[in-house]
Amino acid sequence: MDGIVVLGSITDAAPAHRGLAAICGSHGGLNAAAMASSAGLRAVILSDAGRGLDGAGVAGVLALAQIGMAAAAVDAGSARIGDGADIAARGRISVANAAAAALGVAPGMAAHAAAERLRAAPLPQGVLTAPPEARRTVRVGALTVLLVDSASQITAQDAGGVVLTGSHGGLVGGDPKRALKAPMRLGVFNDAGIGADDAGVARLGALERAGQAGATVSHDSARIGDAASMLSGGVISRANGPAREMGLREGLALREVLAALP
Repeated sequence: MDGIVVLGSITDAAPAHRGLAAICGSHGGLNAAAMASSAGLRAVILSDAGRGLDGAGVAGVLALAQIGMAAAAVDAGSARIGDGADIAARGRISVANAAAAALGVAPGMAAHAAAERLRAAPLPQGVLTAPPEARRTVRVGALTVLLVDSASQITAQDAGGVVLTGSHGGLVGGDPKRALKAPMRLGVFNDAGIGADDAGVARLGALERAGQAGATVSHDSARIGDAASMLSGGVISRANGPAREMGLREGLALREVLAALP
């Protein structure tokens, strides 16, 4: 598709993609949208991540209209989050911002048909201001917990710790090597509404096969892209085998479980 690029994650956007419309596996929250803007994309289609608490899963899609950037999101139940190719093949639009709607993009439209319209979008007028992506450590009971709003902020030096990341629990491009950037004692993600083929929790299986504990919090209990929200209000929605052995269970408050860990 001329003028269109398909990306597993917005972090895969490269200088060669400037001026193109992108179909991307990332969630439609504020930090992902700001990355799409700073990458110089013409327009973008993301996943609505189940919308979730405070509509965080599409907050970025809507905010891009401020700079005239056409953007839309597909229903997380229609295509796998983290899988740009699947979104291009099966995705159905759930939300279109004003700039995308002006080009005829509307709820129910196939993502590939929407992308055909978006490749003719005017170039954005400016760059969306990125929210500050927090990276900090906090004490929770006996634990030191790393909070990162995006899994891209994890480094090799974090190995062996406990991390809460605002990123979705999908497996980017289906690649188990992208489950986490370092082996952790425990990694916790947002379940992004779980969605098609349980894609929003796919990282957990990959981590379990690598012998690592992983869990997700419900998208309705914490804002996607916001690790502090996960800690303050996150309710566990899924836990893999190693995480269950640590005491993580569906329906429990994440902070309370972490506080009880040695």
